[in-house]
Amino acid sequence: MTYSELIQKIRDYTEVDANVLTSTIVDGIIENAEFRIFRDIDSDNNRRYDTANLITSDRFIGRPAGLLVVRSAQIVDSDGSSQPDNREFLEYRDTSFMSEFNPTGETGVPKYYSLWDEQKIVVAPTPDATYTIQLNYILKDPGLSSTNTTTYISQNFPNGLLYACLVEAYGFLKGPQDLLQLYEQKYKQVVEGFSIEQMGRRRRDEYQSGVPRIGK
Repeated sequence: MTYSELIQKIRDYTEVDANVLTSTIVDGIIENAEFRIFRDIDSDNNRRYDTANLITSDRFIGRPAGLLVVRSAQIVDSDGSSQPDNREFLEYRDTSFMSEFNPTGETGVPKYYSLWDEQKIVVAPTPDATYTIQLNYILKDPGLSSTNTTTYISQNFPNGLLYACLVEAYGFLKGPQDLLQLYEQKYKQVVEGFSIEQMGRRRRDEYQSGVPRIGK
């Protein structure tokens, strides 16, 4: 489903034209629906992997643009060889632990990391050499717009996106409660199946885990 198709469906289902559901209002409805889906489902399209250099005597690195959740961090060359042949995962700690653990800036191979603020990630001990760190994290993909006419969700979960938009639309229009509740129920039904696909079937190996079966 494309951006223009979704807008037309929202107006058709609600029987409200562009004089009320203007482009600005519909864009807001779509954005709210996308954020709801993002928070309800851990879908694969939101996963990213980036590397950065930890510089000698500098305990900070910049956060990737759009980062919302860090899933894991690992040093890919903990022997300092600049080769990804000696990986070690860092353990997450809060910032107060980081300050207590290394108050004098002792150097070594980093063992811990924390989100320092909206711009920086901090590690401890302070790097004693240049290391490569890999961040595995989650961000929200760019949403539908007039310049981004399709997304992973619009192509792979169009019914859920439509139902989430209709819930938002009827809330904005203060429309009939029975229709709002209907599309809320429809959304919850389809989001369960999409969750099973994204967080279940797509992340299992049938050779090791067997074929998924539905109990009676």
